[in-house]
Amino acid sequence: MRRTIRAFAVALCCLGSFALGSFAKAAGIQLLDADPALSGAIWYPCAAEPTHVALGNLAVGADFDLKGVKDCPVTGARLPLVIFSHGRGGWFGANHDTEEALADAGFIVAAINHPGDTTNDSSRRDTLSVWASRPADIVRLLDFLLKDWKDRAVIDPAKVGFFGFSLGGATGFVLMGTKPDFARVAGLCKETTGSCAELHSGATPPEPVQDARIRAAVIVDPAPGTLTRENLALVKVPFQFWRSQFGGPGVGDGSGTARVADGLPGKPDIHVVAAGHFAFLAPCSAELAAAVPRICTDTPAGFDRAGFHREFNAAVVKYFGEQLAGGGP
Repeated sequence: MRRTIRAFAVALCCLGSFALGSFAKAAGIQLLDADPALSGAIWYPCAAEPTHVALGNLAVGADFDLKGVKDCPVTGARLPLVIFSHGRGGWFGANHDTEEALADAGFIVAAINHPGDTTNDSSRRDTLSVWASRPADIVRLLDFLLKDWKDRAVIDPAKVGFFGFSLGGATGFVLMGTKPDFARVAGLCKETTGSCAELHSGATPPEPVQDARIRAAVIVDPAPGTLTRENLALVKVPFQFWRSQFGGPGVGDGSGTARVADGLPGKPDIHVVAAGHFAFLAPCSAELAAAVPRICTDTPAGFDRAGFHREFNAAVVKYFGEQLAGGGP
């Protein structure tokens, strides 16, 4: 069903206690910084008062003001899990307000930096290898959470969701069954470096890495180049789809994600937001906007990112609640 952000007014009026239970508006958080391959954080329900979380070695040069209760005891049973995948050159906290909202609602939430394609490490960013390494990163994170995390007993392994933004959205489609159309990308490539050069030189693209443990997804403004009506038809996992009307870096002018939306199989829940690509990132403080204006400047000027995120986060929580927890607000 196609909607615009105006449709959220009704949903917001109806938001009560989440079906998973009533949780305090605070997210416990554990930082993962012992292994570069698992560098990120885990959010979860917590009843204590949230405060600013110092990231130490995980900091990215600007303060995104993550809030939570560091190392708050994890409580609960059979809780659903949502894994996040950030955009090209992003980091695990880029969508922190959405991660916190899901944890507030009773989800376990986890996100890591994609090694080689993150804010502090660009070694793989423009190579074909990210199409194998990014999905493999998510598989590795899921393996860790379900097999090795010290609090793994609280997770229901049958209720795993995925949230992906930008290239993270395309990563999610790979995990759910698409086979990227690199021939299409090669035909569009104008650059003479990076992955374009690899494709034009005849390099063999990586085989897609999939994970059947993912039961539902929220895909947000995905990088559209490798996506076609034919490979999207392979996706059998239910998902909610968001796209920006005006696009931005990594997704062009918005016509690419419009093409993808038109080719989605079945009747997915599609939302079109009258803004640019970066509107889906967490709202910026004045300090962050001054430090990194590129990701904090919205299109059109005056777009209310904070107001939109109240609606966006409510819709994401509701969708995952319906798909993974058997209910919703």
